[in-house]
Amino acid sequence: MDGLLSGPKLIDIKFRGHMKTKEIALPKIVSRKEWLVKRKELLLEEKEITRKRDELNAKRRQLPMVKIEKEYLFEGPKGTVRLLDLFEGRRQLLVHHFMYFDGPDRFCPGCSMEADQNYKKKLLKNLHDHDLTLAAVALAPLSRIEKEKRVKGWDFPFYSAIGTEFNYDFQATIKKGANSSYNYQDAKNAEWLNNYEGDMPAKSVFLRHGTDVFHTYSTYTRGTELVAMHYNYLDLTPYGRQEDWEDSPTGWPQKPTYG
Repeated sequence: MDGLLSGPKLIDIKFRGHMKTKEIALPKIVSRKEWLVKRKELLLEEKEITRKRDELNAKRRQLPMVKIEKEYLFEGPKGTVRLLDLFEGRRQLLVHHFMYFDGPDRFCPGCSMEADQNYKKKLLKNLHDHDLTLAAVALAPLSRIEKEKRVKGWDFPFYSAIGTEFNYDFQATIKKGANSSYNYQDAKNAEWLNNYEGDMPAKSVFLRHGTDVFHTYSTYTRGTELVAMHYNYLDLTPYGRQEDWEDSPTGWPQKPTYG
């Protein structure tokens, strides 16, 4: 079978209660020796990417910062708190701008998956040991946030930003008259947004020095994948994320990214 491209594999897929048969292509089948040559070639590229990522991380650490002059007040389980309070006494703060859609009254499935996977006590303790607090902030009523936490069993810090300009100032929410920018550009210039208004994927990082708070970093769209665990797992597999933007061979399973 060495050097042959295997034919499509028939698999059964359950769809809306019915079984459907679909052809799924397979990678080329080769000998272990041939596979090892290709794997070592890829390893060289992986190491180069790792080195480039280290260099990029170093540049991120060397970014200048901006002092926060505006007073942001959030609602939490213990009442009104300031941005300074979200640090919980630590020097660093990573804010997950947790997407919320008030029309259907639901939180973003992707944000929720990330919280289910990552925001566990052991991870939070490790972050705390590195002087970092992780907190979620959403433009949702506190009562709705608390309900979601009970249903999901979440116990990480989660605050309501309703009534503040926080999400707009940090480009996490697009809204006419409040914010028209996303990922450091005018949202009108991003055709894929199609005049969308509402929450978008975003993470923001802050540093505290005494009682002064500074903004050091924000990332958007695919930049947030750095901490999306499930994507990192999928990227190691033959079929990847199975989204239509990926450069995959013909016959690989794919679905519309925003479908």
